[in-house]
Amino acid sequence: VPLKQGRSLMDWIRLTKSGKDLTGLKGRLIEVTEEELKKHNKKDDCWICIRGFIYNVSPYMEYHPGGEDELMKAAGSDGTDLFDQVHRWVNYESMLKECLVGRMAVKPAVPKDYHEEKKVLNGMLPKSQVPDALAKEGPVSPSYDWFQTDSLVTIVIYTKQKDVNLDSVIVDHQYDSFRAETIIKDYSYLIHIELSHAIQEDFSVRVVANVGKIEIVLKKKENTSWECLGHPLENHNSLIPKKDTGLYYRRCQLISKEDATHDTKLFCLMLPPSTHLQVPIGQHVYLKLTIAGTEIVKPYTPVSASLLSEFKEPVIPNNKYIYFLIKIYPAGLFTPELDHLQIGDFVSVSNPEGNFKISQFQELEDLFLLAAGTGFTPMVKILNYALTNISSLRKVKLMFFNKTEDDIIWRSQLEKLAFKDKRFDVEFVLSKPTSEWNGKRGHISLDLLSEFLKRSSDKSKVLICICGPMPFTEQGMRMLHDLNFSKDEIHGFTA
Repeated sequence: VPLKQGRSLMDWIRLTKSGKDLTGLKGRLIEVTEEELKKHNKKDDCWICIRGFIYNVSPYMEYHPGGEDELMKAAGSDGTDLFDQVHRWVNYESMLKECLVGRMAVKPAVPKDYHEEKKVLNGMLPKSQVPDALAKEGPVSPSYDWFQTDSLVTIVIYTKQKDVNLDSVIVDHQYDSFRAETIIKDYSYLIHIELSHAIQEDFSVRVVANVGKIEIVLKKKENTSWECLGHPLENHNSLIPKKDTGLYYRRCQLISKEDATHDTKLFCLMLPPSTHLQVPIGQHVYLKLTIAGTEIVKPYTPVSASLLSEFKEPVIPNNKYIYFLIKIYPAGLFTPELDHLQIGDFVSVSNPEGNFKISQFQELEDLFLLAAGTGFTPMVKILNYALTNISSLRKVKLMFFNKTEDDIIWRSQLEKLAFKDKRFDVEFVLSKPTSEWNGKRGHISLDLLSEFLKRSSDKSKVLICICGPMPFTEQGMRMLHDLNFSKDEIHGFTA
């Protein structure tokens, strides 16, 4: 929603640093019961619980980009689920630390029947007593083993799944912590260990896809025999629903920065040598910077280094680099700070998130892409992947909406690609063109879409991907439903 003058994120940071009492408790922290929380449910007295902590969000009401009504949905109650649905990635601990009222009081867990033999511990049944139905919901839990030679240690993860690949596993070795997270459907299997001996920075990751086995080969710093792999850290050897795992960050170095348009730049970041991370197609990561003492986080979709490089001789991909096309907003808080970074500076990058599945490309014949502005970013890898790997593909069409010709990202690359690959076609639509513009004009509309979305045959398998500012995406998806495309044929990118 449009915020009043003086209610920007930077204004909020200034207020939190001003020393003003934002909780009304003069710095005291209290335990809050459910009954007490319920009483604080008005705009000028609004407490919300997130992950067991209570915040007085009344002072924040006018600064909330989603508007006051959205915050009021959780007034006087536990807003964790709502928060996770809308923006789980926002660093609320940092942004609301001056609004912290205290912790939720934990109710003592009392079994309903005192004669019950089952022991209830902190309100949870022991694992053996979890009903079978619950246990069957998730995938079969993976397991791991390890073995060593004089110079190497190999950790083997048995996922018990067939569709595992190199981007299913994320490995980080930071300080004393070794962390390997394997994504299995909507779950995350974690190996988290303080290794018993030092290892070298670089390691290799191999996947044996047909048996679902992952091998991580570490190089010992000293050729000594290890008696054990190490000591388990938090959540080691656990399978957790992905939505319940926190975001994990590593520091990446800015390697290069070049202009893509007058206000959009291509940033290249390098992963640490002790990280293995490949962002799956159609997924995004979060970039984190500390601005005026507050951690600010924003989602971005990585792109390929270029639209054309993949169409030369096959190149072995170097997965140490991640590229982003980012529009710099002069009046913004985050992007100018990003733009001011010098080559060699660091940015924190999270694990990937997103619900785009590569299986949507199977036997695909027609791929239609609708993008507005930097909503073009997820389309870059999709274009590269589809044209290179999908043999059933007959045509790919991109309709790219912008204000002016100067705003079109990678226009010459798109035109070259259309010239090189006869399956690909691009149409530019401008909302504020000059009088010389001969192409399409206006905004997304039923007329434009019905003309654009022509199948190559009556029953061809179709996928339509749409991404742009939220109103564009929502409006576009409504129009696609009006044109009788099914849910399975539409993927909207909303981060």
